[in-house]
Amino acid sequence: MSQVIEMLRFEVSASDRKEWLAVEHRVWTGFLKTIPGFQHKETWVDDDDPDAITVVIWWESREHWGAVTPEQCASVDREMGEWLRPCTMRSWRVVQVD
Repeated sequence: MSQVIEMLRFEVSASDRKEWLAVEHRVWTGFLKTIPGFQHKETWVDDDDPDAITVVIWWESREHWGAVTPEQCASVDREMGEWLRPCTMRSWRVVQVD
C-alpha cells in the first residue's frame, strides 16, 4: 500500500472565502477526521488567482480513500448547503524509491 494525495480545486469568490472556509472546515474536515486512513488536510489559497482554493488531503492508502462511499460524499455535500461549490479533483500515489 502507498500513501495517496487527493487534490481538489474550488472556485470561491474572494468575498465569500472566509465564510466558505469556515463551513468547509466544519463540515468536510469534521467528517474526514472520522474516516480510518485519513491523515491530514491542508487548504491553499492561490496568490495568482484570488478566487481559487485548493484542498489537499493525505490518505494512508488508496484503499482507505476508496472506502469513502459516494453516498457519504453526497450526504456531506448536502451539509455544505448554499456553500457547496463544484470542484476538479486529481490524485497522486506517493512512490517510495529505495
